[in-house]
Amino acid sequence: MQQAQSLSFGLETIDRVWTSPALRARQTATVLGLDAIPDVGLRECDYGDWRGQSLAELHERDANSLALWMTDTSVAPHGGEALSAVMKRVAEWMGNHIEDAGHIVVVTHASVIRAAVLQALQAPPAAFWAVDVEPFGIVEMTSDGRRWQLRFPKMTI
Repeated sequence: MQQAQSLSFGLETIDRVWTSPALRARQTATVLGLDAIPDVGLRECDYGDWRGQSLAELHERDANSLALWMTDTSVAPHGGEALSAVMKRVAEWMGNHIEDAGHIVVVTHASVIRAAVLQALQAPPAAFWAVDVEPFGIVEMTSDGRRWQLRFPKMTI
């Protein structure tokens, strides 16, 4: 949570805040001093039987299923949610909020952020694993009411 506290200084004018319903996302929003609205559209991918395991552990235990999952977004060998379903859910959420005005903050998970970046870039599902999302990272997006764009703000040194 110390990492989350260090982020709060960069958040200036905020009109609305949404968060994943997951406890860790809601706690992060609270540490940032944000009054967030939980939204199921922003929930983490359901990893089913793989929940809580690292990719290294999965590779050791079931390399073939892991390889299939990482190359075909329509499968869910873990019994949870396919990545294509996550991407569809996030695309729907973004479509519902494309005309929202003001500064919006979303506190969510790596899988949701990856899906949002792909949606903004209109990138193919196969690009999902090409997006590296660090914990407590910030991705800035803007909308003109018709499309989403990634924004890379200048850094002050």
